[in-house]
Amino acid sequence: MIALHHRRTLQTLADVAKHLDLVLVPGLKDSGPEHWQTQWQAQSPPFQRIAQKRWDNPDIELWVAAIARLIAQRNRPAVLIGHSLGALASTCLAADHHPLVAGVFLVAPAEPARFEAEDRVPERDLGVPAIVAASRNDPIMRFDRAEHWCRVWNADLVDVGDAGHINAEAGFGPWPHGLDVLASLCATVMARLVG
Repeated sequence: MIALHHRRTLQTLADVAKHLDLVLVPGLKDSGPEHWQTQWQAQSPPFQRIAQKRWDNPDIELWVAAIARLIAQRNRPAVLIGHSLGALASTCLAADHHPLVAGVFLVAPAEPARFEAEDRVPERDLGVPAIVAASRNDPIMRFDRAEHWCRVWNADLVDVGDAGHINAEAGFGPWPHGLDVLASLCATVMARLVG
């Protein structure tokens, strides 16, 4: 039954990808082969992924520029799926009212101070449908801070429980529940685009 549900979710996302780009925005050092972002990309062709030369340089502007390049090339509404520093960069484009950013799924966003990004990360409503998936024991951002940012960004919160940094090291490979959350966000985005 779970496998059937998973296939249905992937089919839903494949249908969504006919209208929206699903853009993976990894964090520092990119996402390795066991990371949920890489596994999502491998199992479902509709995912796009940003590219850059310096995954080891934690300059948020490099991430913002990489996202902007990809969505400009594609020239379609996009849902950004950011992890850690990639989540922070995704908030920047959304809050800057980039015309192609239609929604954001922010997974385990990093504390902006960790990347000297306090002045860049927006402290306002992102203006698009947004979901933050946060862990109660994330070493990169405390849960109460994730709750704070959800209020600031007007984002819905998904409590993932004790899930570390929601990455491969914390045991998150395929992460099917994350795909379900993404499908829900995409349904909201699609309703807003056609409404």
